[in-house]
Formats: sequence, C-alpha cells, structure tokens
Amino acid sequence: MDPKDVGASCLRRVRRLEAEGVITGYRATVDARKLGSTLEVTASVEVSSTDAATVVEFEEAVVAFKEVVEARKVFGSPDYFLRIVVSDVAEYEQFQMEHLTRLPAVSRVNSHQTMKLLKGSL
Repeated sequence: MDPKDVGASCLRRVRRLEAEGVITGYRATVDARKLGSTLEVTASVEVSSTDAATVVEFEEAVVAFKEVVEARKVFGSPDYFLRIVVSDVAEYEQFQMEHLTRLPAVSRVNSHQTMKLLKGSL
C-alpha cells in the first residue's frame, strides 16, 4: 500500500473522530522550569458561600489566574484543589495574599509544596 494512502486514511479517521466529538482537543505541554517557574503548590480551598453567583464568580476568577494551571471542584471538603506554578515561595505568597485570599468566597486555603513529582508533568 502506498504510504500516502495510509496517511490520507489515517487523517480521515482523525477528522471523523474530531467531528464526532471523540477527540475533543489538542494541547502543548510546556516545561515550566524553562520559563522560570519551578515551584509547584497544591492548594486546597474552602469557600464560605455556595450560592450560584458566588461560586461562578470564584470559578471564573480562579481559571483566569495564569498561576493556576489546574483547578478541580471536588466532593466533600475542601471544595477545590488548585495546582499553582510559580517561580518561588515569595511569588506564591504574593499570589495567595493579593489574589486568591481576596476572592469573596474564600474562607480557607491550605498550601502544600510538591517535594518530588512521581508521575505527571510540572
């Protein structure tokens, strides 16, 4: 079989999977260390108000922060887990004090620094 035919049929399958919603997107993985971001913090966040408007406001603010690379709303307590990547402890403190804890819904933030990444990507 001609390699061009294999490539064309593969591309057709990929396009079909995209059209059917099986493939939902593509991403680039960035090495944050090469950009000077070497500190990863997992913050558990508890919110004081669970009315819909406050929750939406909190979630929109959190996903807009460039330092937050992953945000998860979870069952139980805490309410959210945030993965935050910054250059150092001083930058994290500034982010937490000037941005995260100033959101009206936030009642408590517990921060955990990653000691060693065992699986996944920074």
